[in-house]
Amino acid sequence: MNQAARVGIVLVSHSAALAAGAAELASQVAGGAVVVVPAGGTDDGRLGTSIDKVRDAIATADSGAGAVIVPDLGSSVLTVRALLAEDDTLPGLLAVADAPFVEGAVAATIAAAVGSDIKAVVAAAEEARNARKL
Repeated sequence: MNQAARVGIVLVSHSAALAAGAAELASQVAGGAVVVVPAGGTDDGRLGTSIDKVRDAIATADSGAGAVIVPDLGSSVLTVRALLAEDDTLPGLLAVADAPFVEGAVAATIAAAVGSDIKAVVAAAEEARNARKL
């Protein structure tokens, strides 16, 4: 693995705008040190998910240290699972975080920015579930 390589982040949402907004927020919080790629909406711009968008996002996000995928809900999880089960051309280091979408994306990106490995990035995303707001 290249010393500059960081774990990439893929944000899978039913909404292209939600995925893009969460990616923008997470990237800015981490100072742009991590590749955060949104994969939201269907191929024709509707609400839903696209296995092709997720596949392309993974390829873009992985710089050699793997990628953590943060899905929003429901069928986005099914789309990710189907892709991981069926596509043997994906990078070897991939993990799916069972995390709140925005908080998990930000926590994962910060962990990746400081050079954490893929397991620690997933753990940071999943720990965001316990972050209280009030």
